Amino acid sequence: MALFRCGVCGYIHDGDDAPDKCPKCGAPKEQFRKLDAEAEKKILKSRKTNEMHIAISGLYAKIQKWAKTIKEENLDPPCVAIADRVLKDTTETIQMIKAELEGHMKKGKWG
Repeated sequence: MALFRCGVCGYIHDGDDAPDKCPKCGAPKEQFRKLDAEAEKKILKSRKTNEMHIAISGLYAKIQKWAKTIKEENLDPPCVAIADRVLKDTTETIQMIKAELEGHMKKGKWG
């Protein structure tokens, strides 16, 4: 098994050979290049972390909805204070995750 990158859109394909056409952009097989061992290692190692960051970000988005509901319903002041804190903390963390994932992409640790 190897990794192949589409030279048009960057799609990463796992397989013994490049696909006949890119599932994302439709580019022909000739546009794919097999990744070298170092690039492949970076991608394979980072996949688990990238997936966890994405999952955490999704959970925080759900938590934000609940916190916004608490604020909209204007529950007692301590509840609203907690909701404000939750919104601040989750917003900052989601932005940190986005920055981290951008860094992974720039370093070739995505795919």
